[in-house]
Amino acid sequence: MVLMPARTKFRKQQKGSLRGQAKGGQFVVFGDYGMQVLDRGKITSQQIEACRIAVTRFFSRKGKVWIRIFPDKPITKKPIETRMGKGKGSVDHWVAAVRPGRVLFEVANVSRDEARQALLKAAAKLPCRTRFVERVERV
Repeated sequence: MVLMPARTKFRKQQKGSLRGQAKGGQFVVFGDYGMQVLDRGKITSQQIEACRIAVTRFFSRKGKVWIRIFPDKPITKKPIETRMGKGKGSVDHWVAAVRPGRVLFEVANVSRDEARQALLKAAAKLPCRTRFVERVERV
């Protein structure tokens, strides 16, 4: 189950910029514990799926997992051994562009230690640094 949009307004996108902090999604909202990213980068749909599998296998039919990011940015690639020019390549894969502070995954209905261990296993699948965060009641 590879995540990707069902349809988009435009087939290809420009690179864009990843400057600054996360604009939203910095707090644990749905679950009790979460994984927050500390670096900026692009997380592929395969990496998100690998994290989801790692967490759900660790919990073995208990707990609940929320994925707070979605790969909605297409990355294009030209075929190998192709000469320069002739336009932009076709869409190769999809990524979620993340900035520091964004919560990637949330878990609930498990103990603090189980949540920490599961999210640590998931963090090993990602190309950026993360940290374990807990839900704080905001007024």
